[in-house]
Amino acid sequence: MTDTRTHPPADGVRAMVLREKMAEPARRLRDTYAVTPGQPLIKREFGYYSLDRWHREGLPQDANFAELFDYDPPGNFGLGQLGWCEAAFHPCFEEKIIEDRGDYEVVQDYAGRHILFFKGRRNGFMPEYLDHPVKDIRTWEENIKWRMDPNSEARYADLPARMESAKSLAGKGYMAQQGLIGGYMYLRSLIGPADLLYKFIDDPALIHDCMKTWFDLADNVIARHQEHVTLDEIFFAEDICYNHGPLISPAMIRKFLFPYYQQLIANTRARQIDKTRKLYIQIDTDGDSQSVIDVYKEIGMTTMSPFEVASGCDVVQIGKEYPDLALFGGIDKRVLAKSRADIDRHLEYIIPAMRERGGYIPTCDHGVPEEVSLDNYLYYRKRCVELGSA
Repeated sequence: MTDTRTHPPADGVRAMVLREKMAEPARRLRDTYAVTPGQPLIKREFGYYSLDRWHREGLPQDANFAELFDYDPPGNFGLGQLGWCEAAFHPCFEEKIIEDRGDYEVVQDYAGRHILFFKGRRNGFMPEYLDHPVKDIRTWEENIKWRMDPNSEARYADLPARMESAKSLAGKGYMAQQGLIGGYMYLRSLIGPADLLYKFIDDPALIHDCMKTWFDLADNVIARHQEHVTLDEIFFAEDICYNHGPLISPAMIRKFLFPYYQQLIANTRARQIDKTRKLYIQIDTDGDSQSVIDVYKEIGMTTMSPFEVASGCDVVQIGKEYPDLALFGGIDKRVLAKSRADIDRHLEYIIPAMRERGGYIPTCDHGVPEEVSLDNYLYYRKRCVELGSA
C-alpha cells in the first residue's frame, strides 16, 4: 500500500499525473512548454478580425472551427477571474451610450472608458478611446479602487463548481493556467496610454497604489484557486511594446511592475500543493518584444507570445538566441492576404525550423485581419498542418 505522506497520489493536484495516463492534448502541450524538439506542432489560432468577411464569403454562422481549420483540442484550462485587457472589476461600470454623433456614438464601456464606435457596431475594428476613469488619486478611489476588493464574496460565488471542473481536468494532466491582466495593460486601461506615461513621473504614488491594489486582488484570487489545484502557469497580458520596443524603459518596468510581479510569483510558488511542480511564466505583448526578453527573464519568464512580424520579430532567430524559451505566434498575419506562393515561402521558413527546435506553437501574430480571405486562410491552415506534422 502506497504511503501518501511520502508519495502523494498522482491526481494532478498533489502530484503530476503519470505520463501514460495524461490526455493526449495535455501531454503534447506539456512537451511544448518543455521545449521538446521534433514533435508535431500544436494547431490553434490567436483570434480573428475577419469573421464578417468570411461569413459574406460563405462561412456558416455555426461553423465548427476545430473541424474546418483542423485545430487541436486545448491541453490546458484557464482559471480566470483576474481580467485580461481590462481589470476584473466587481461590479463593472454600466455600459451605456453617452453621446450620439450621427454615424458614430460615444459609449461608456464596462471598464469605465468612453469609446467612439461606429453606430451599432462594436467589433472588427480598432475603436477610439476618448476618456479613461482615473485622472488622480481622487478619481482612482472614487471610480475604481473599491471595484477591486479581493474580499467581495460575490467574486467567488461559482468557485466550488469551477474548482470541481478544474480538479477533474487536472486529473487528466491538463495544465492549469492562471491568466491575468499585466501591470502595464492594467494601468493603461485605467489612465490611458498617453496620460499614463506622465503619471509615472508626475504621480508615482498613484501608480504604486494602483499596483498594490492589482497585487492584492491577484494574490487573493490565486490563493483561493490554489486551495484546490496546483498551478502550471501564470500568464500575464502585458502589451507593453510597440513597433520599436517597450513603451516604458526597462528601469521603469523594474521599478513599477517587477516588485509586484516578483512577490506574486513568490507567493504562488510558496502556496503550491505540489511543491515539485514547475511554474511557467508567460508574457504576452504585441509590438517588438525582443528588447525586453532579457528583462522579463529576470522574473522567471519561460514563455512569450505573439512576436509581431511587422515590428521586426523573427521567431526563428529569436528561437536560436533563446533556446530555452517557448515561443507562440510569429506568423505574419499580413502575408495571409497575399498569394499562395507568399504564404508558402513564409511558412517554409518558419515551420520546419521551429518544429525541429521545439517549444513552438504557430499562430498569427495577432487576430487574423479582415484583408485575409477565407480561401487564403484555409490554404494557410492546410500548409501549416502539413509542415507542422511532416
